[in-house]
Amino acid sequence: MDAQGAGSACPFLIYLCDRTGRFHMAWNLKLAAAILIVSGPILFAVVAYPESITWSWNEGRGGYLFGLIFVVAELAGLKLAVSERRLVAAAPLAVATIAYLYLLENGLRDQITEASSQFDVQLVYSWTWMWDFVIMAVFMVAALHVIFGRRWFRIAPAGPIFLTGTAIILSLDAFFPYDTLGPLQYVVPYLVQANVWLVEALDLGTAIARDNLMLLRGDHGSIALRVFWPSAGVHSVVIFSLVIGAFMLKMNIPRGRKLAYFGIGIAGTIVVNMIRIFSLSWYALKVTADPVAWEEYHKIAGEIMFLPWLFGFILVVIAIESRRLRRQEAAESGAASSGRGGVGGVGGVGED
Repeated sequence: MDAQGAGSACPFLIYLCDRTGRFHMAWNLKLAAAILIVSGPILFAVVAYPESITWSWNEGRGGYLFGLIFVVAELAGLKLAVSERRLVAAAPLAVATIAYLYLLENGLRDQITEASSQFDVQLVYSWTWMWDFVIMAVFMVAALHVIFGRRWFRIAPAGPIFLTGTAIILSLDAFFPYDTLGPLQYVVPYLVQANVWLVEALDLGTAIARDNLMLLRGDHGSIALRVFWPSAGVHSVVIFSLVIGAFMLKMNIPRGRKLAYFGIGIAGTIVVNMIRIFSLSWYALKVTADPVAWEEYHKIAGEIMFLPWLFGFILVVIAIESRRLRRQEAAESGAASSGRGGVGGVGGVGED
């Protein structure tokens, strides 16, 4: 086994016991090296091509940063001794991925764009950015597998799954844009109707719903908004399901609690999506009805709501389960102490 547990609550520290039984604290540089290898290509993209880090879900590499946060958070808290041989084997994968990112900016992206016509791609931008996430997801899976073996999926699955989910959504948008993908578009009219009811109830302006079309009239004029499944946040439900599903696999809690957390998370994501649609309507009603200015807000509105919700939900679940585990351990410890006290009392009587 190449990855072994070590007793430390500090991210990169392990305690080594020598033959005399004394404990020494040393930096686990190999685990730090593993994190650097896995995150290296993303860090390269951030430093070398910062203009590509944008926060629109279907443009740029903003999703890279969230994949990076996931993988660093999962690995930094582990107490593992990593094999040097496996680190050496994984390093070329990072180098190859960095080379791919470099080639993208030096002609390769143009070739990918030209290839879109051969595959009947509908939205070229989603097609080109899709490959950024496909390659990064493949690299991260391969690197984690090389470093940690088959157990990688139980060690650090969230980052690769987030990147894979983003690649899947971009591929759907590339081949089935707008309302052409029926199953994902099916729920949109209901969300639009709910949003129009909310706008009218709060007396923010005039709102009319027709299928997936919203007609809004507010302080700055009128605007017509056609809502498709990505704008309604349906893609965030898919990504949330994948990430939380992997996260629940890691947690050692009863299945019923896992299902409850999963259901609560999906319901919360739908609520966040409703807030997203409402915020887009509010922006058009109260801030500006100019389509260009509105589109700038539309590009980032979803991600600045969904991603904090995703991280916040995970942190709340961890806090709840950690507290529950501490209470359980305290109760078991108290019961064990009571049992030992009872045995001692019987012994005392026998001695008399």
